[in-house]
Amino acid sequence: IMGKKNSYQLFINEAPDVADAFNGLISSLQTGGLDSKTLQLCYIAIKALEGNTSAIVVHVSMAKQAGATWDEVKGAILLTLTVSGVSGVLACLAPAKEAYDEA
Repeated sequence: IMGKKNSYQLFINEAPDVADAFNGLISSLQTGGLDSKTLQLCYIAIKALEGNTSAIVVHVSMAKQAGATWDEVKGAILLTLTVSGVSGVLACLAPAKEAYDEA
């Protein structure tokens, strides 16, 4: 299985115009009034809803760099219990903790 970083690089290599447009969309969303830490915590919650562990690892590292505590990261993941049940929490909590500790 190809890792998140390799998959994203393949996306850039194979569809550079689409990747540029996607990156432009991401950049435009970052001007929506949320500070960097809050934005990353939102991404963590969204990705936990999806059970997307590779994205969790990336966004947890970015959240920690933006000043998020482990309790804030954990809280963003646990919040998804009310929307999607326990599956995202069970899939994402351990990789998130490992990524936080390594960041």
